[in-house]
Amino acid sequence: MADKDTITKDYMQDSETFADAFNFLIYGGKQVIKPEQLRPLDTTSIVLPYGDESKKVPIQRYRDVLKMVTAMEDDRAAYLLLGIENQSDIHYAMPIRNMLYDAIQYVNQADAIAKEHRKSKKMPETRAEYLSGFYKTDRILSIITLTLYFGADEWDAPRDLHSMLTADEDILRFVDNYHIHLIAPAEIRDEDFAKFHTELSLALKYVKYSKDKKKLRDMVNEDAAFHSVSRKTADMVNVVTNSNLHYDNGEERVDMCEAIEGIRKDALAEGIEEGILKTLIGLVKDGILTIADAAKRANMTVSEFEEKTGLKA
Repeated sequence: MADKDTITKDYMQDSETFADAFNFLIYGGKQVIKPEQLRPLDTTSIVLPYGDESKKVPIQRYRDVLKMVTAMEDDRAAYLLLGIENQSDIHYAMPIRNMLYDAIQYVNQADAIAKEHRKSKKMPETRAEYLSGFYKTDRILSIITLTLYFGADEWDAPRDLHSMLTADEDILRFVDNYHIHLIAPAEIRDEDFAKFHTELSLALKYVKYSKDKKKLRDMVNEDAAFHSVSRKTADMVNVVTNSNLHYDNGEERVDMCEAIEGIRKDALAEGIEEGILKTLIGLVKDGILTIADAAKRANMTVSEFEEKTGLKA
């Protein structure tokens, strides 16, 4: 079974799912960003901070998912770099983390433009352009980083840089703030799940109610969409919620109702087994049964029975 970070990263690499998340975040579900408009980018960000050339130290960070898009709305084009950071757990320094990712990406863009100027031998018009390598008319792409939280709990971590600082309002006026953009299942109203257009809706809805087993079972039974879910979505929610869902490895589509029913039956069987063992242990301790007799009634070997119960012949 894949770990949470690996499986959520793989899940959000899908262009349809990626576009769905950002259409929900930016456009309220309107299908502005098209999957075919997305171009994957290298998620490795390396930057050499400005300063003494002899003392530069590389900073390297790995984004979860990074794509470039040309989004068209009302005949207007928006050229953007979009990044997703998947969180299976709450991160209490997320504003700093995302701010660093964005800053590195902006530096990389400025460096790339400067390198292109040198390569093309385009001469700067002023000394300032020569020193910076970035010309007065140069422009870089906007970056939006989305934190996608795959947990059922409320996000109680800071959502902006100011929330992390120990400073009064007089000082904070001079400190630029940085806000995170967050999608957290617990904050999505049930009617707003319809604004998604992929199975990301089902995945986040499942996560939202994963700790309320009765609500989860009722929701899955009542929503027909859960009766045929892609294996990829089933695997992902199974891992991030530790659900131990029951379905065959060869299935391409999963009926989540049956998968959850398998959990219930297993729990029932475990309860019955525990009850039987508890009774047999009592009979052994009272001298009514030998360990060999009790093991036979439990359909176990003597060693298995001893290991399970802690009793010794």
